[in-house]
Amino acid sequence: MDNFINRVVMAPMTRNRAFDSIPQPHGILYYTQRTSPGGFLLSEATVISDTAQGYPHTPGIWTKQQVEAWKPIVDSVHSKGGVFFCQLWHVGRVSNKAFQPNGQDPISSTDKGFTPAVRASFVQEDWFSPPRRLRTDEIPKIVDDFRLAARNAVEAGFDGIELHGAHGYLIEQFLKDQVNDRTDKYGGSLENRCRFVLELVEAVASEIGADKVGIKLAPFSDFMEAADSNPAALGTYLAEALNKFGIPYLHVVEPRIKTTGEDSNESLEPMRKAFKGTFMVGGGYDKEGGNKAIAEGRADLVAYGRPFVSNPDLPNRFEIDAPLNDFDRSTFYTHDPVVGYTDYPFLEASS
Repeated sequence: MDNFINRVVMAPMTRNRAFDSIPQPHGILYYTQRTSPGGFLLSEATVISDTAQGYPHTPGIWTKQQVEAWKPIVDSVHSKGGVFFCQLWHVGRVSNKAFQPNGQDPISSTDKGFTPAVRASFVQEDWFSPPRRLRTDEIPKIVDDFRLAARNAVEAGFDGIELHGAHGYLIEQFLKDQVNDRTDKYGGSLENRCRFVLELVEAVASEIGADKVGIKLAPFSDFMEAADSNPAALGTYLAEALNKFGIPYLHVVEPRIKTTGEDSNESLEPMRKAFKGTFMVGGGYDKEGGNKAIAEGRADLVAYGRPFVSNPDLPNRFEIDAPLNDFDRSTFYTHDPVVGYTDYPFLEASS
């Protein structure tokens, strides 16, 4: 088994093709195309409950129907020798009443609304409804929703789960002090703001086994107006705190992906040193950059997003130094089951 290929990870990418939150048969082809023997794939962000959705046609994993719909997709990845983790997602305040049960307000760590820059064709400035702050006694129910979603993911056949703790969604709404304005045990100090995510890790690890749990963090980013006054301290604290659970990997977004088009001089080195497991990085890497990160010991795995969209055989192209297909950004979030999804050519077909 080629060790180089095993270091190339398919990043989690929202694709908006799971109609009515149910994974579709066209997902079988999409994920199978991108599977290599021994390759590691992360699913698109997958909604954990009926309060967790914020975008159209994103898949869920809280109902029996959703679990059954995931099974043939997971089985197909396994049939090609891939390892497949399901990324678990709660958007928190990044939602609209139309997505919420009974048209209720989205839930969050805070009741502060926000108006981020438009990031996709289906997201307008007035898309997001003002959130409702979760009461302290409601938070264990959200933890339980994650736990049940993790159990469902294993039932669907996934090899494990990744908690989506990045990009301004619910976990980050607790972690970052520019959003979290709570005065209870989940707010204020760094330790209190990290309490929620550490409770989540403990809950899912207890449910499915710590060896099946990963987490994605982006302490340096401020997507969806979720920033922190001391991201380096936040990242290092979490990296150290996660060690006690024995989870296999930590997936971190590079500081240079702070906001769209903005660079950063910060480094992930302190987090890399603090975390005792496998360290995965992502954020705008090409082949050369990924090789350099591995060679310099800055990462064990490198996650690729957009190159995997347009190059289903990306690990093979990297291995033989073949040219890459260009991606079509305009089709990233459309709902077509083929165009911009499963119609990118493989190397042998394009030569």
